[in-house]
Amino acid sequence: MSKKINVLLVDDSAVVRQVLLAILSDTPDIHVMGAASDPIFAMDKLAKEWPDVIVLDVEMPRMDGITFLKKIMSERPTPVVICSSLTPRGAETTLQAMAAGAVEIITKPTTGLKNFLLESAPELVSAIRAAAQVNVRNLGKRPAPAALTPATKLTADAMLPAANGHANGHAMAQTTERIVALGTSTGGTQALEAVLTALPRVCPGIVIVQHMPEKFTASFAARLNSLCQIEVREARNNDRIHPGLALIAPGGKHMMVTRSGAFYHVQVVDGPLVNRHRPSVDVLFRSVAKFAGRNATGVIMTGMGDDGARGLKEMLDAGGSTVAQDEASCVVFGMPKEAIKLNAAQRVMGLQEIAQVILHR
Repeated sequence: MSKKINVLLVDDSAVVRQVLLAILSDTPDIHVMGAASDPIFAMDKLAKEWPDVIVLDVEMPRMDGITFLKKIMSERPTPVVICSSLTPRGAETTLQAMAAGAVEIITKPTTGLKNFLLESAPELVSAIRAAAQVNVRNLGKRPAPAALTPATKLTADAMLPAANGHANGHAMAQTTERIVALGTSTGGTQALEAVLTALPRVCPGIVIVQHMPEKFTASFAARLNSLCQIEVREARNNDRIHPGLALIAPGGKHMMVTRSGAFYHVQVVDGPLVNRHRPSVDVLFRSVAKFAGRNATGVIMTGMGDDGARGLKEMLDAGGSTVAQDEASCVVFGMPKEAIKLNAAQRVMGLQEIAQVILHR
């Protein structure tokens, strides 16, 4: 029998601790080693035993979750799953936690908490399992400047048909404007910061899927925008993709690229979960393959699972250039690994080289 994942719960809500303890105690491969009402009590437990994964609230008395997280990452980097409220303040604080090294987000409402947590049990268990697989050496690192869930797993077919191996040649003749599509998940908030902050103001238009819950992507985009020379914002339906702009798919919506004449635009739409995600990297990559073809570069980065692997292969088959992030620089070498298995990546490279690919192909 494989080793169980030891989990420490840190949340000031007795209801949350009680429900999470019940959920996780019924999961065969997870062991809850303890629960604490705040980081001060948690530190007493950590002095006796160290967990594989910490499930952490962000707004707590005596010591807030961000301060505690930074302390953990400086002393002994450990995978942390943030359990945060669905409020603007909660979203902003959670993004600070992601920047400090947290790897997953579980959202919770301010009302109906117990029922919500029970319904979200599969998501929580999945997040803990994903966190347990991260490369702890890459947790909490500040990026160095570059050198310049349903039972049925749907595919991108649920949103749009494939490009049949190549994008429309006549349409390609109408424009030479290049676009870049990035797809990432666990560890992606830090990876995207490293890449996007390295780009100069003039660079190809960029479209991004980062697996992230609804209401968090706008704050995430705003944070990146404050750090980058380029403009970064959450995508709106019919936004034009243009040089110097990065559009991030809103949480809870799919984002697809389309073209009108010589210009590329995004469609932000509802739809089923694809590869258990919405937004899905496969949906974005397929649309780019179909409408941008050889004018596009696709980059698949750190993340759990295989979302984006098949879409990256479609981009390659349509004449685009493709890249996968290497294992050494990934927090989780899942999505890039699956793309490499499919021979979808022309190149495999470290995080610090990806900015150069965006600029020079």
